[in-house]
Amino acid sequence: MVASFDSESVVLVDDFPQSSIGAPFPAVIATEDRLALVFILEDRDLECDGKTVRVVDVASTDEQCVVVHFEHPTMHIFGPPNDEAFSGHRLASKGLRPYGVFEVINSEWIRQLEIMNSVHPQHDPERFYEGKRHFIFSFHDSVFECVARGYRYECMPGSVKHLLTVCAQHIDP
Repeated sequence: MVASFDSESVVLVDDFPQSSIGAPFPAVIATEDRLALVFILEDRDLECDGKTVRVVDVASTDEQCVVVHFEHPTMHIFGPPNDEAFSGHRLASKGLRPYGVFEVINSEWIRQLEIMNSVHPQHDPERFYEGKRHFIFSFHDSVFECVARGYRYECMPGSVKHLLTVCAQHIDP
């Protein structure tokens, strides 16, 4: 069934681990049929005396990260807005906020993809929508959005840089 796009809404995926609020360093690796997102998780167990600053980067090896593998990705974007300009995102008024993982229900973006594909001689709107879901990961300095059938994730220690290398090794030649 073709979805109704008059009621586009944003739903928080509340069982997803929290990305680092300050420095998640999200990174993407993608091919036409593979897509992975890697970022640093929030470390709530650190003792903070308010006098020490902990500096991390993509090569910091003692971080807890998450690797998200998207199933049958169709399209993705990665960039603005940051948390200070977040109200400029077209879905901010519908519940999208910084520092979270969300799914867009009745996504206008998926509708636009269907319109783009409608010129195909064998286009079938009913089949086009099957399994397509719109996910948004909002970070401190960026937003990642993708259309995919779903995702799976795993939390693991390491650096973003190293985990991207591991993901790249699993991409079929």
